[in-house]
Amino acid sequence: MESVLALGGLVLLRDSVEWEGRSLLKALVKKSALCGEQVHILGCEVSEDEFREGFDSGINGRLIYHDLFRDPLSWSRTGEALPGGPLGALQAMCRRTDPGPFTIALDSLSWLLLHLPCTAVCQALCALSHQHSRPGGSCPAEPVRVLGLLHEELHGPGPLGALSSLAQTEVTLSGALGQASAHILSRRPRQRPAHQTQWFSILPDFSLDLQGGPPLESQPHPDPHTPPVDPTARVTFNLHLSKKEKEAKDSLTLPFQFSSEKQQALLRPRPGQATSHIFYEPDAYDDLDQEDPDDDLDV
Repeated sequence: MESVLALGGLVLLRDSVEWEGRSLLKALVKKSALCGEQVHILGCEVSEDEFREGFDSGINGRLIYHDLFRDPLSWSRTGEALPGGPLGALQAMCRRTDPGPFTIALDSLSWLLLHLPCTAVCQALCALSHQHSRPGGSCPAEPVRVLGLLHEELHGPGPLGALSSLAQTEVTLSGALGQASAHILSRRPRQRPAHQTQWFSILPDFSLDLQGGPPLESQPHPDPHTPPVDPTARVTFNLHLSKKEKEAKDSLTLPFQFSSEKQQALLRPRPGQATSHIFYEPDAYDDLDQEDPDDDLDV
């Protein structure tokens, strides 16, 4: 999981009905906060109290929560809604000038895609992921990290492909026998994509407990009583040679093989065998090229 937070840019957390991803999102948020980063949460699917539940006061003190869950469409007109709605909140994050490392958690990207045009969401994500933290408005320093929770079963191949092309890291959740795993695809500039599978569990305080491998019960165990399967048993041709066929194959001399018998026969003609000589006198107009003697043949 260290590689997930090692890069800036967009990190897609792709979950499913069987394997939810909000717990992993909160674990990564906690890890970013413990590293001293300022973390902004754009909450859409759950309330602020529910999202903060499980964090201690030190972690909650570093979280800046932007609540879209209470009044997503600004109907209450009490002044509590975010100005500009979801898109305005994303655009406001693009214009930030806070110093130091910066992490944005979107809970969730699926909610944004269901309420906003896909092009608008992708443009805002592109602006966020390519933004750099500017201490006091000075030169760019550390890149901004965007953690986006995506319920991929809710979307078609078009939005999924667009988001995948923007992401620097994709984390696809799966598992076996109650043990969660994450397939991590990392893209670095001028490098080939790197694939990694990490087994993990999330503790009640949203700390990550990394595992060395899958559960022992899910690993295949070969049965010692089961005979090995011959992959050539059902083919329609013979892959094996008999002893006589091997001897005949070894004794066969192929026509293109220049054996010692052929060499001696060419160098030492038998007695009485007619010999011939070729005499060539070049013409005055002959253009002889020792490096390319077949130059006149146009080959």
